[in-house]
Amino acid sequence: MPAIGQLGEYIREQRESAKISLRELAKSAGVSNPYLSQIERGLRKPSAEILQQIAKGLRISAEALYVQAGILDQREASPVVDALLADEALTERQKQVLLEIHDSFRKENAAASAPADAPAALEKTAVAAVEKVTKKATSGRASAPRRMPSTTPVDPPLDKENSA
Repeated sequence: MPAIGQLGEYIREQRESAKISLRELAKSAGVSNPYLSQIERGLRKPSAEILQQIAKGLRISAEALYVQAGILDQREASPVVDALLADEALTERQKQVLLEIHDSFRKENAAASAPADAPAALEKTAVAAVEKVTKKATSGRASAPRRMPSTTPVDPPLDKENSA
């Protein structure tokens, strides 16, 4: 889990690059100046709700702060993900739902598209399994495997005319 100080540094860097004062960010995030200052200095660990409010004040995704805080794992880079996160018309909750749907579709498609050599590998595994079972069945026995009795009917008796 990342250190609290790293999260605070990240928030400060984002605030300074956006040219927002500590006081302005505190006001827009709905927290006190001293509390935000303590977060930036790594003295306090903010909750996910406070991180969301800070993200809104910085006009960045809450997910970026969650990753910095160690609440979420870093997602694989994708133009779709980047576009969703950058869309200011969506709420954080809407972004999260869309990202979850996107992830589920990607996982479903990855599972459906098995490697091209999968049938060959499956056949190889099946052949190996049959050979293993066959070896076990025949090992330790000198005689051939026992045959099951036939279920076909016995030939009918011949006509007396044809038998002579």
